[in-house]
Amino acid sequence: MGAALRLARAAGKCGEVPVGAVVVAEGRIIGRGGNRPIGACDPTAHAEMTALRRAARRARNYRLNGATLYVTLEPCLMCLGAMVHARIARLVYGARDAKIGATAWLGRGRAGRLNHRFAVLGGLRADECAALLRAQQLQRDLAIQLRIEGGVHDAHRARAQPPHDDGAADLRADRQDIESVPTRLRVIRLSCREKG
Repeated sequence: MGAALRLARAAGKCGEVPVGAVVVAEGRIIGRGGNRPIGACDPTAHAEMTALRRAARRARNYRLNGATLYVTLEPCLMCLGAMVHARIARLVYGARDAKIGATAWLGRGRAGRLNHRFAVLGGLRADECAALLRAQQLQRDLAIQLRIEGGVHDAHRARAQPPHDDGAADLRADRQDIESVPTRLRVIRLSCREKG
């Protein structure tokens, strides 16, 4: 959870909601992610999704059997769906999300029909995780208040704009992943990307 907290702090410094996630398999971190929906202009760029994508690339398999995902905030339904598809073994989260946290859904009616279930543990370092979220919210509220008092009434301009993200970091990570794959497999991967 310590690594996820560091990623959450980094995301918060970029103007994102401070959420971080790591995927651990066989005692090693195989995927990391910080929240980036604002900077990436991508509503699916949650910390969990980024960590799962990177873990799958590193494992060279979209199934992450036996893996544990650690995240600082209770996941939303989209992220839980991705975890089901990835076949993780366990989810460990820090702070509870009363608005869109969806882990309670896993124990209800139709969730029992899912083709994969995993263990869920909530509340690990919850106070520390929640403190990050509260601190960022206080900073945003203060910035908005200062702008209103200064004559600027547009709350959207009060939000810190993260640096422009053209996806270059992801492309560099992809290229490193591709270069580590044997040449025969690399050709197959590149042809799949060109079609999709």
